[in-house]
Amino acid sequence: MKPLEGIRILEVAMYGFVPSAGAVLAEWGAEVIKVEHAVTGDPQRGLRQTGTFRIDGDVNPNVEHANRGKRSIGLDMSKPEGREVLYELVRKADIFLTSFLPGPRARFGIDVDDIREVNPTIIYARGSALGPRGAESDRGGYDMTAFWSRGGIAATITPPGGEGIINPPGPAFGDTISGTNLAGGIAAALLKRERTGEPSVVDVSLLGSGLWSMGHTVALSLFLDKPMEAPKPGSHGSIRNPLSGLYKTADDRYLSLVMLQPGKFWRDVCEHIGRPELADDPRFATAEAIGEHTAEAVDILRAAIAERTLADWTKQFATLSGPWAPVQDSQQVGSDAQIRDNEYIVDVGELELVSNPVQFDVSRPEAAAAPEFAAQTDDILQELGLDWDRIIELKAAGAVT
Repeated sequence: MKPLEGIRILEVAMYGFVPSAGAVLAEWGAEVIKVEHAVTGDPQRGLRQTGTFRIDGDVNPNVEHANRGKRSIGLDMSKPEGREVLYELVRKADIFLTSFLPGPRARFGIDVDDIREVNPTIIYARGSALGPRGAESDRGGYDMTAFWSRGGIAATITPPGGEGIINPPGPAFGDTISGTNLAGGIAAALLKRERTGEPSVVDVSLLGSGLWSMGHTVALSLFLDKPMEAPKPGSHGSIRNPLSGLYKTADDRYLSLVMLQPGKFWRDVCEHIGRPELADDPRFATAEAIGEHTAEAVDILRAAIAERTLADWTKQFATLSGPWAPVQDSQQVGSDAQIRDNEYIVDVGELELVSNPVQFDVSRPEAAAAPEFAAQTDDILQELGLDWDRIIELKAAGAVT
């Protein structure tokens, strides 16, 4: 049994952020009903160009990632009949999940008070760009604006002296992280309701999630009263530790070493690169000495690691005691045996998708395909007890798809 089996979620949301929370909750066992506009659906369905990636055909990974395992109903909340159906769904739900801004929430009758009037015990969860308070709480945004740019990430990872700002590594980067945060908050609210009977209003924003992901850096910057600066491309990065940085291999790949106690791991590294004599070199005899001679150690390691390929070093470093990893792109991760062994990528219909990051009882994560637009509308209406005459009336009125 999955942890959230028996929990019903009504999702009134678009694009990547809040729907990704619904996707996580669906993989944890909840039933998620996705409400889409009766005619246009979730605008994410029409997003076909992402950077240099162009998607043609019926399958859209952007939609599948954030909507796996849900059911879809096409509903026009602006029509009284559509709102009536929505409220019937609210009565049977444990969680109301939305990305709508305060103005539209009030206009469509889906704000906290509206939903609680229909179902007093429902957990109300909302994802926003900039948070529920302050002068800008009614402003929208995307992960590029609120999470990446305003949250401090873009400027922090962009090396000084160059033109422009580094972009996010891919679509919905901040959305997916923020959605997982929202899923965790909802799970905690379910536990509180079970213990106390009190439902919560759960808020997660892209801005708050961006700041949380930068928490160490922001704390250091505020304490020291200066911003963190990214190292220039090609520089080692750490000024006091040669075992914390990137090293290029003979086939133009990179190894990432992160051994925060260089004195502990230096001898082992020297033996693995075939230079055991360096372990007793006075320049590197202690952690303090290594720190003083970091530049020399970096030059030695660069020369040694550049002599062999990544595949060679992967075999050689299999017994290395300190943490290291190959630098991999978004395609190379699919060939990583450790990723496959842990089933962090799963088959979902015609696609392979990344599973949500939480596993229970060391069991295989299960993911189902995203629904086609409004595919379960008739089924959901019948489950509400509506007969075909009423369903046809709703369709004629344009209230449902």
